[in-house]
Amino acid sequence: MQFARRLEKIPPYLFAEIERRQDELVAQGVDIINMAKGSPDKPTPTHIIQTIHEAIEDPSTHDYPPYQGTKEFRKATARWMEYRFGVTGLNPDTEIISSIGSKEAIHNTFLAFVEVGDYTLIPDPGYPVYRTSTIFTGGEPYAMPLKAENKFLPDLNAIPQEVAQKAKLLWINYPNNPTGAVATLEFFEEVVAFCKQYDILLCHDHAYSEIAYDGYQPPSVLQVLGAKEVSIEFHSLSKSYNMAGWRIGFVVGNATGIKGLRQVKTNIDSGVFKAVQVCAIAAYSTSVTEIQSRVSVYQKRRDIIVQGLQSLGWSIEAPKGSLYVWVRVPQGYSSTEFVTLLLDKCGIMVVPGNGYGAAGEGFFRIALTVSKERMHEAIQRMKDAGICYQC
Repeated sequence: MQFARRLEKIPPYLFAEIERRQDELVAQGVDIINMAKGSPDKPTPTHIIQTIHEAIEDPSTHDYPPYQGTKEFRKATARWMEYRFGVTGLNPDTEIISSIGSKEAIHNTFLAFVEVGDYTLIPDPGYPVYRTSTIFTGGEPYAMPLKAENKFLPDLNAIPQEVAQKAKLLWINYPNNPTGAVATLEFFEEVVAFCKQYDILLCHDHAYSEIAYDGYQPPSVLQVLGAKEVSIEFHSLSKSYNMAGWRIGFVVGNATGIKGLRQVKTNIDSGVFKAVQVCAIAAYSTSVTEIQSRVSVYQKRRDIIVQGLQSLGWSIEAPKGSLYVWVRVPQGYSSTEFVTLLLDKCGIMVVPGNGYGAAGEGFFRIALTVSKERMHEAIQRMKDAGICYQC
């Protein structure tokens, strides 16, 4: 029995390895402060929980759901896009599709559009699925380095013309995982124009659209005039409404992009449980006050980490969005070496930056998904161990 050769090109999924290492250490009695995985640690809002109890009692939710989502869910999604971003005119029948979170929709988009030899333009560092899905489909990933001096935005002018002409997809993700960077509508306009020039499907992974700080409101790429001609946008309720385990999201935008995704989905999955779609509709009605209250928890955690690292010699700015703080490793360490040091000396688990691509070397990522008390404890453990940026 032999694996397909494509698996030889794909490393084990980053967080699967992190979870395996955590289990080993916990079994050894180590008290781990796990700031590696970006899974919200607070419960799903009460009104959503109440809705699922009612929805599962309704027999009409028990059969197979429509592949692209119920009409009620798609109409509610169109209303949410208009309310949240001012994006009007989305057709629920041709420009919106439900997804089992974002991850499966991202992968299925590669299946729909990428053939052997095609380029995909992916951010580096970036969500690992962009690269692995390219490999699964026989494409060639072309890394767009995200550099601190460019505010972690890709330099489109650095993409060779011959690569752009063979590219099928261009991926962006703001607020960004793992860097926490944000983007302006002016940047989105540049990317839309680039994709129109080369007939590329622009894919905006907007999983952190509702996680932003200091008054910043992340825009949608579909706010750009004419963006729908070349763009689709991926949303997830995982982070926005603390529904990571519920596996519900949606994709909106260009009708051809949605059509291709729908054709793949009809052959791979059977849609999202109708009761969960009912809950997603309820999630859309969450009050601004409740959303801000949840985000303020992350912002306070962000401040603890940023100020704590500054007290240890790091020169670091507080990110405006996402669940992450992107941090340089001290001189003389690789990403993996420093992350290993934190684990061995302090029992602190974070992610090495090179796990998100070659351009992530020299950084590590902290997730804001543990309590304030544990974050204070993590900073104290580093102080006690003599770990600092410039000692």
